Amino acid sequence: MSHMTYLEASVVGLIQGVTELFPVSSLGHNVLIPALVGGSWSTDLNVASSESPYLAFIVGLHVATAIGMLIYFWRDWIRIIKGFFSSIRHGQVETADQKLAWMIIAATIPVGLVGLVFEHAFRVLFAQPIRAAIFLVINGLILFAGERFRTSKSKAADAAIAAGTHPANAERQADGAISPAPAAATASAMTASGAPGSAADPGPPGTGRAGGGAGHSSHASGHRAVRKQEMATAIESDQRVSAVGFVRAIIIGSAQILALLAGISRDGVVMVTGMFSGLSREDAARFSFLLSTPVIFAAGALKAGDLLGPLGNGIRGQILVGSILSGIGAYVAVRFLMRYFQTRTLTPFAVYCIVFGLGSIIYLKVK
Repeated sequence: MSHMTYLEASVVGLIQGVTELFPVSSLGHNVLIPALVGGSWSTDLNVASSESPYLAFIVGLHVATAIGMLIYFWRDWIRIIKGFFSSIRHGQVETADQKLAWMIIAATIPVGLVGLVFEHAFRVLFAQPIRAAIFLVINGLILFAGERFRTSKSKAADAAIAAGTHPANAERQADGAISPAPAAATASAMTASGAPGSAADPGPPGTGRAGGGAGHSSHASGHRAVRKQEMATAIESDQRVSAVGFVRAIIIGSAQILALLAGISRDGVVMVTGMFSGLSREDAARFSFLLSTPVIFAAGALKAGDLLGPLGNGIRGQILVGSILSGIGAYVAVRFLMRYFQTRTLTPFAVYCIVFGLGSIIYLKVK
């Protein structure tokens, strides 16, 4: 690599963090964008070249991406890790956290083995701009098919969650593990506690807010109520996902192998496979993010040594800048997507992939 500017590192870092979570393929974008920009970008940022420092750079950014995801899901990972150790200590796998911990391990093994053996061959063969654009179109078709041909079980799971009647929810509520806490009830509780904008928080004239500590206290109370509801929702989701079982979890996790092809999104194909396995869209997204975190972290950790060696000479400052932006992008992306997939579909991402992929093919052929 002749050089990597701070602008190049910043753009690549931000793209890596965001597109790793969005179902549009981070590797596909990191292959295509330098080729589309051209000039020094196409030579500085060539992922398919032998012993490419750029490859070490973007894969190394995976560590920052994984950290961003861990920050968002840290409470969930604490529960899951506790479940793992408690299952070993007691010699049983019974609770949702215990099941989910072992499901993640089992579902990660196939992509881990294939990645270790075939990552280099896949990169050399397929990490070319035209091929990445073709696979991006294919990725769009996969996402479109995932929505168009969703199973009735997946649709029913969506409807049950929306109505608050999912069997897993009912079981946990009956056991007293969680309370239903529907959105309306949360809103009522916030109103009764004097959340901003409520009848109990009229505020001084002309401001619409309570003065001093009262306004701050009610805002904090409302934030805690929302966060408590988010935690309850996460526990409910993990209970539903844990009911999938190990065989289907391995099948869902094995879909990550396709992401070794530049242009195929890891989270996209895992979500589609999860929905075909009967998960709701929201649960499929959550399981996808939980599954991808250890894979992304491991992929980055394996390349971290390269960045500390000769391949990192002269670009370590750029690596730091790119990593910071990648971590921030990943956190913002996962926070947005966890809300997005509660009510919205994969279709806009499918359209984007098809249009961007076809446009890239045309541009690269005629330029």
